[in-house]
Amino acid sequence: MEEGEDDFARPHGLHTGRPDNSSESTMRSTADRIRQALSFEIIGLLIVTPLFAWVFDHSMSEMGVLAFLGATAATVWNYVFNLAFDHGLHRWRGNPHKTFPIRILHAVLFETTLLVILLPIFAWWLNVSLVTALVMDMSFAAFYMVYAFVFTWGYDILFPPTGMRRTT
Repeated sequence: MEEGEDDFARPHGLHTGRPDNSSESTMRSTADRIRQALSFEIIGLLIVTPLFAWVFDHSMSEMGVLAFLGATAATVWNYVFNLAFDHGLHRWRGNPHKTFPIRILHAVLFETTLLVILLPIFAWWLNVSLVTALVMDMSFAAFYMVYAFVFTWGYDILFPPTGMRRTT
């Protein structure tokens, strides 16, 4: 990045918001997005189910079902959100490359919207108040926010879109 260049600024010379057909503007394929979403959820389930069963003093089966319901909703939302975010980023910046501040924005927006989606599911499944469900949901969100940041960064390094340069 040039000195003084803002991480959120559009690249110089980008006026139309349309792809420029350069290799840096390559987007992920549908198959790659599905692999990313499924691997994210499976690894997350293997970590979160025993951890949160212990933390919240619920059975593994209760937390397992809740984690599965949450993972199913999150998998669908992950695909939709990432597709929309990458297209918005591509339109705004001319490529889907995520800088460090954009990665933080991505993780926060994803987890905040998912929290709103999952709150009634938590309350219903565990038969707890909305306030208790909110505390639990926020704990899950805090865990998954850090996990999403680390996972997507690692995924981008291990599986960069074809033609996209590797950066950290």
